[in-house]
Amino acid sequence: MLIPARMSSAEEHRWVAQMIDRLAARESRRTLGDDALAERAHQLSRAYLDGRARPEQVRWVTNQNTRWGSCTPSERTIRLSHRLQGMPEYVLEYVLLHELAHLLVPDHGPRFWALLDAYPRTERARGYLEGVAAASRLPHVPGARGGGSGEEPAPCE
Repeated sequence: MLIPARMSSAEEHRWVAQMIDRLAARESRRTLGDDALAERAHQLSRAYLDGRARPEQVRWVTNQNTRWGSCTPSERTIRLSHRLQGMPEYVLEYVLLHELAHLLVPDHGPRFWALLDAYPRTERARGYLEGVAAASRLPHVPGARGGGSGEEPAPCE
């Protein structure tokens, strides 16, 4: 975000907070519900995994603060952290694909990563998540968001 150099520090913090709130409000209107999230997962499976990954349930959760998502292959369930809401669509798609791939390959070995090679924005999304994680470890700045949660860049462990 660009701001005029003439702004005081207090004005800058107030303006940045206001713009972040506006962006968050706009993004929250575009947030997918659980049903739409499940439909997106099925679309991604068809597009990138030949429809082989078939989750029973895909939903948002608020109790994942150190992971972007998780998958339980035995139950065919995928949970995505609510922290992804409002992130760019390609980031959400990458995390969904990452978890869908775990329905086919439970570990993070070469076969798993080969599945994600089909998604053209894998590296960009990973970079975005690494940036979010790095920013969260920066010292807290009054009026800024984030600060010190230590989340990892990969969707799951």
